Amino acid sequence: MTTATISPLVESLEIAAGNVLLAADVIIPENAIGVVLFAHGSGSSRHSPRNQFVASALNSAGIATVLADLLTAKEELVDERTAEFRFNIPLLTTRMIHIIDWAETSEKLSRLPIGLFGASTGAAAALDAAAARPELVRAVVSRGGRVDLADNLGRVRAASLFIAGERDTLVLQLNENALPQLAGVKKIEVIAGATHLFEEKGALEQVAQLAAKWFARYLEV
Repeated sequence: MTTATISPLVESLEIAAGNVLLAADVIIPENAIGVVLFAHGSGSSRHSPRNQFVASALNSAGIATVLADLLTAKEELVDERTAEFRFNIPLLTTRMIHIIDWAETSEKLSRLPIGLFGASTGAAAALDAAAARPELVRAVVSRGGRVDLADNLGRVRAASLFIAGERDTLVLQLNENALPQLAGVKKIEVIAGATHLFEEKGALEQVAQLAAKWFARYLEV
């Protein structure tokens, strides 16, 4: 796997998504082999420590990352009270498609193959966005994903990796049920002893390593 020199600087910007602007943090290692766009899960944002941990591992593997909020600040405040946006998969998918299209036209990222990393409900949005942009998205990784909420699993052509915790029994079952519906390369990895948030010692490190290897394999030209 490629080892890259990583800039310590995070570029913070806003991405236009229809009639809203989404805050995003971008890191591009030198000689990056691809870029991974993160779809955050229910009640989460670009500040998620788990996704930031995974993003750091990807950066070390020579992969650029874009951590963007899928909700605006006002929407997040509403969602904290009502949870009405976190399960709105069509809305989250539309926002992810805007981010994909932005990356494809970005001066700094346009040459890089695109992968998506989705957690919890964000995994459903990542898969549906991959189905909507099959010519752009090469790989998808789901961490503890509610992949059952995706509407277009049968149209996903990107190489897809589902990572689930052994003790996260409901999500693991949902992942196992959904995997056969995918049309492209697909695999499920089960982290022994892990629960939904992969808080157990070494569990998140395993997630990050698996994701980095998957993206390095399917994004590198």
